[in-house]
Amino acid sequence: MAALVSILPIVLLFVLMLGFKMAGHRSAFICLLITAAIAVLLAPAMQFAPQGFTQMGVAWAFVEGTLKSVFPILIIIMMALFSYNVLVQSKQIEVIKAQFTSFSDDDGITVLMLVWGFGGLLEGMAGFGTAVAIPAAILISLGYKPLFSALVSLIANTVPTGFGAVGVPVITLANEIAPGGAASQALISQLSVYAVLQLSLLYFVLPFIILTLTNRSKSAIFKNLWLSLWVGVVSFGTQYLVALHLGAETPAIIGSLAAIVAIVVYAKVFAPKKKTESEKAYTASQTLKAWAVYAFILLFILISGPLFPPVNTFLKSTLVSRIALPIHAPGTAFSFAWIGNAGLMLFLGTVLGGLVQGVSPKELLVTLARTVVNLRKTTITIISLVSLAAIMNYSGMILVIADTLASITGKAYPLFAPLIGAIGTFVTGSDTSSNILFAKLQANVATQLHHANPNWIVAANTTGATGGKMISPQSIAIATAACDMPGKDGEILKSALPYAALYIVIGGLMVLLAG
Repeated sequence: MAALVSILPIVLLFVLMLGFKMAGHRSAFICLLITAAIAVLLAPAMQFAPQGFTQMGVAWAFVEGTLKSVFPILIIIMMALFSYNVLVQSKQIEVIKAQFTSFSDDDGITVLMLVWGFGGLLEGMAGFGTAVAIPAAILISLGYKPLFSALVSLIANTVPTGFGAVGVPVITLANEIAPGGAASQALISQLSVYAVLQLSLLYFVLPFIILTLTNRSKSAIFKNLWLSLWVGVVSFGTQYLVALHLGAETPAIIGSLAAIVAIVVYAKVFAPKKKTESEKAYTASQTLKAWAVYAFILLFILISGPLFPPVNTFLKSTLVSRIALPIHAPGTAFSFAWIGNAGLMLFLGTVLGGLVQGVSPKELLVTLARTVVNLRKTTITIISLVSLAAIMNYSGMILVIADTLASITGKAYPLFAPLIGAIGTFVTGSDTSSNILFAKLQANVATQLHHANPNWIVAANTTGATGGKMISPQSIAIATAACDMPGKDGEILKSALPYAALYIVIGGLMVLLAG
């Protein structure tokens, strides 16, 4: 009964979005109210909420959820879309579009380059929805339909999320199970390698799905298979070697760069573009100007990240706000680094790039204001969902769901271990948050099952979490904002759900059979 009550908000969210086709911001807000009511009225009575968790606990969980929503999730989403809107304002997006389509006349190559290559690079550098927002917006500007653009961007933004934002999810997973909360580099590398191995089949399956969605004709099947195999081998091989030798920070970044090179090589050899008289050739200076925004963003994110420890340490420890809420355990607090977050790096890169492209300071300010106003419904959605996740976490609802699934599955648990990670990401919208919630649970269950290598089961959490990212309402809210599809959250969720289910099943089979 406790599990049925706990899972009610998740089921209700599906019913409202899929059954009633209700807009995402309304669905999320209603589910937030229902979750708060369950936490106040039912959780204490059913004794799965911590002792003393009352209305004030729900209120403080909402406060924490709101803080986490704004700092940094909404800021990063806004800055990601701001960067795209500046490119539109400067008209340099036309150069980028022309260059993305310059390699080949094949739509599949263009789409795969954008969502798998460029999107994976954005995920590896920044995370937090940038890999959905920016590629989807560019696809629409190229003339692709909004629903298609949203779907392929969501499908592609899965495998790299385990190593998103310079490896934060896997590093967090390792810290959660390490003695004293400080993981060794060996443990981080081991979990990174396990995650890549568990996802290995998906490096081939996902490109094939993306290519098939782009071109459904029977004549394209062989080409899609060959290109998927080629890109999959390069992506998997690169990420495996990087995870093995360098750890969690750069598999997505280096793997995506390798995938881009692989796609370009394929295009040059097997699908060269037919030259036309009207096709314009761009000089090096024109290319640098067009890519100035993304070049500055990449530069700032890499310099401020873990790859440069002195800079990263300074930024993460300077001008940091810490807010200790009554709901927090002693010694813990919500913190936000004002000069050490990806949102600021996106903003600085966009402003400098925009100035290089000839956008005036006034135009930049107007573009930023328009971006913020256009995201008002997304803001409601994100705050509602992150607050809902906080209430479910503090009231014990998420743990009840995971414990129940673990007890029901028994020895078949490895098959379902990724599902727990996927539930965590679906609710919280974050691979990192899912790992925080369930890392210790996965480790405890693996110990009870006398699994030969408990860390293999622990890694399954982030494997499943990457699949849950595809259908997370937060990710879908970002897609609706980027694709200008207000109220179409349910339609996007319905189209992505079968692929997410396939993803989680493949992940579960890999954990069970290869462990």
